[in-house]
Amino acid sequence: MIVLDALDSALLVELARNPRIAVLELASRLGVSRNTVHARMKRLEVDGAVSGYRAEINWLAMGLPVLAFVSLEIDQRKMRVVIDELRKLPYVIEAHAATGREDLLVRVAAESHEKLLEMIQTVHAIDGVAHTETALALATPIRYRIQPILDHVAGLRAGLSPANSPA
Repeated sequence: MIVLDALDSALLVELARNPRIAVLELASRLGVSRNTVHARMKRLEVDGAVSGYRAEINWLAMGLPVLAFVSLEIDQRKMRVVIDELRKLPYVIEAHAATGREDLLVRVAAESHEKLLEMIQTVHAIDGVAHTETALALATPIRYRIQPILDHVAGLRAGLSPANSPA
């Protein structure tokens, strides 16, 4: 398990806000030297806490206003085949193995409901897919964020109970 201190947490928050931020700007914001930031970033990468730097994409601005989550029930013997086929589909943003009735939860974006329907039909035709269920995202009231969970983990490591940790 990777143990993060307050500086690591602050660094991760800044990187999540702006993955393209320069090391010198990070150092200035965090009140530490450029070498300290560089060393911390390198350690976080080597330890696996950071596996890449990416921009947050606005799907609507990209002409993909339909965001949906497709749950897949899969023949477990064909999981690898299904995942390999999903990788080939351009509308698939990410897929997560899940517990419960469905085995995979797939986030997709499409130009229209018609394109979403075509994609769902393509997914359903993949050998090994037994059932699909789709939920349309109407809005994103909570965008991707890391500050609350970093604060929570830091509180747990400091010995605070979950009820007393920062919200």
